[in-house]
Amino acid sequence: MNNWTQRWDDRYSSEEFAYGEQPNNYLKEQIEKLQHGSILFPAEGEGRNAVFAAKLGWKVAAFDISAEGKNKALKLAETNNVSIDYQIGELETLSYQPEEFDAIALIYAHFPAVIKAAIHQQLDSLLKKGGIIIFEAFSKKHLEYLAINEKVGGPKDIESLFSIEEIQNDFPNYEIIELEEKEIELHEGLFHNGKGSVIRFVGRKK
Repeated sequence: MNNWTQRWDDRYSSEEFAYGEQPNNYLKEQIEKLQHGSILFPAEGEGRNAVFAAKLGWKVAAFDISAEGKNKALKLAETNNVSIDYQIGELETLSYQPEEFDAIALIYAHFPAVIKAAIHQQLDSLLKKGGIIIFEAFSKKHLEYLAINEKVGGPKDIESLFSIEEIQNDFPNYEIIELEEKEIELHEGLFHNGKGSVIRFVGRKK
C-alpha cells in the first residue's frame, strides 16, 4: 500500500466522519438546480456528497483509493436508505464507460499534482455532451489561509492547489456557467474549519 492510500485510510478509519455527514454547501446548491440522472463522485472519501445525491434520486457512482472511506460511505448510505455504487482504485483501473454520466462532482478532489490534469481529462471523457461538472477545491491562494489556521485543511503544496487558468486549460470544451476564486468559511467535520480560498466551477460540456 502506498503512503497516499495509507494517509487516507488513517484519516477515515476513526468512528467520526472526517468531513462530516452533511453535503458540501456548493454541491448542494448546484445539484438541486439539475435534473436527476447519473452522477460520478471522484475521490469521494466517506460518501457525504454521494449519499446526498442518492437521496435526491440520482443514480450515484463514486470511487476513492481508500477502502476505509468506502466502508464509511456504505454505512452512511445504509443509514439513509439509499444505495451507491462505490469502487476502490485509481481511475484508469475502473470500468467506467465513455459518456456514461450526466454529471461529475469534484468536491475537494485534490489528486497528486503530477496526475491532476490527466485525471481531469479522463473524467471529461466519461461525461456526456451537455453534461455538467460541479467543482470546488482549494485555490493556490489558500496557502495564505493555511499559514494562519491549519484547521481549515487542504494540501500544503502549491502544485496540488488550483487556479482559474488550470481549470480553463483542463476543461477547454466547456461552456462556463460559473468560474471564480472565492473566500469562504468552512464547517465540515474535523478537517475543514475556518476561512479558506477556493475555486468554484460549474461547466457544461459542449
